[in-house]
Amino acid sequence: MPRHADLHHQAFSSSGAYLSHVTRGAAAGPVWFGEYGVQLSRGFKALKIWMLLKEHGVAKYGRIIQQNVEHTRYLAALIKAAPELELLAPVPLNVVCFRFRAEHLCDLQLNKLNEEILFRSHESGIAIPSYTTLQGKYALRVAITNHRSRRDDFALMLREVIKLGVAIAGKGDPGN
Repeated sequence: MPRHADLHHQAFSSSGAYLSHVTRGAAAGPVWFGEYGVQLSRGFKALKIWMLLKEHGVAKYGRIIQQNVEHTRYLAALIKAAPELELLAPVPLNVVCFRFRAEHLCDLQLNKLNEEILFRSHESGIAIPSYTTLQGKYALRVAITNHRSRRDDFALMLREVIKLGVAIAGKGDPGN
């Protein structure tokens, strides 16, 4: 419960007929969640966006989005330039899907290898990409949404992916 539960409750309580308490049914009971937030019974995510746009302006968000798209293009260019990496999908906006590749491994082995790279990348704290599967190929998926990301961050991530891939593939067992 909030520190001042009664004040919290009063701040969002409303007495509209459509918000009246009843003694039976789904809206009955001592706690009425609609009285504990601005959104009443539904999420109100648009309010957060509206407030941020009012505070910072549309132009600033446009610049940040453009920066993220430029970072995406930079990351895709780094992947294309690295013979150990393979870009698995076009990069029109802010998502890059790629994988480490080793010529001596089949797709099934590459899938296991890239999954292991993902886990070790997470465990090391270097980067936290997500993953997906594209046409049967396990892909490391980077969605660039953080305005604080820098080009050096992406270069570091790829160096580590390559280092991990080489080390794991060299052992002959992508799962270990």
